[in-house]
Order: sequence, then structure tokens, then C-alpha cells
Amino acid sequence: MPNSYGEILTARGGSFILNTTSAYQGEVYAIVALEDTIFNVLGSIDRNGIITNVLNDQISNPAIAIKSGAILTPLDIEKPFHDIKLASGSVILVLK
Repeated sequence: MPNSYGEILTARGGSFILNTTSAYQGEVYAIVALEDTIFNVLGSIDRNGIITNVLNDQISNPAIAIKSGAILTPLDIEKPFHDIKLASGSVILVLK
């Protein structure tokens, strides 16, 4: 697990570009929108392995696209994103 948000945003753990509606399942510490993007699912995983959809906690109106350049980080660094599915758009996933 990264030690700080600064370490996350340098993508020290690598990155993955998600540009389809296929779900990505794995720990993600930041998401950068490459174009206007709408999420179907934005999961967060806790220490016990329980995944919760935090879409409404992270985006005020999930039906409206987030704009290119927007950066999402988990509200709790101890609960990284996991199980991400797009309705449209493309994003960079900053990995563990």
C-alpha cells in the first residue's frame, strides 16, 4: 500500500488505461479521466475484502460525466478503489 497521496499520484505502482465497458478488478489508488467519463460501478474494498459501491459518495451526480483531467482518489486511503466499470469514456487507473 502506498504511504501517501503524493506517492500515488506519481503512479509508482504503474497504471492501466481502461477504455471499454469491461470491469477492472484490482486495487486502484487514483483515477484520472482522459475524456468525459461516466461510471457504472466504482467499488471500494476494505481490509476484510468487502467491496462497496461508493459511486454516490465520490460523485455528486453519477449520471453526469466527470470532465477530462478530473482526478479521483479514495476518500479513505485504507480502502482503495476496486471493481471499476465505465458506462462511457476512458480513464487512467493508478495501481498499487
